[in-house]
Amino acid sequence: MTTMAARPSASWPREAFRWALGLAAVAFGAMTVLSGGKVLFGGAAAHADAGAVVDFVLLFNFGAGFAYILAGVGVLARRRWSLHLARLLAGATLLIFAALGVHIASGGAFETRTVVAMTLRSAFWLGQALALAHIFKSAAGVLPNSERRQQP
Repeated sequence: MTTMAARPSASWPREAFRWALGLAAVAFGAMTVLSGGKVLFGGAAAHADAGAVVDFVLLFNFGAGFAYILAGVGVLARRRWSLHLARLLAGATLLIFAALGVHIASGGAFETRTVVAMTLRSAFWLGQALALAHIFKSAAGVLPNSERRQQP
């Protein structure tokens, strides 16, 4: 008598990818909140160690860190709104990045690591938005914002 091993479902890779995306967003958000909070609430020494802080970027990133965590939790819970939040975070990050560019072009002080960090944040959230659109499309057969309401 032979037994067949249980075959993993076809959705296993998609589920593993969704979990990786969700956990990455939560971890990125926690690191963002901790690093931003250290500069914001760590006193003069922490602020001085940070160098030429661009206040509006610091405040945005600190606040956005909480949204990163929320988006990650939404992804882990299979909530479609997490796709919309990822899109919002990508767009808002790009807007702040553009404002940083204006600040720099106007002669404002900045740290090179801020530009690098904003590049990484922008790429991360653009990637999340694209990947989540694919995941939710695969799960439902259509993209969430292309579903049509049924008329009664």
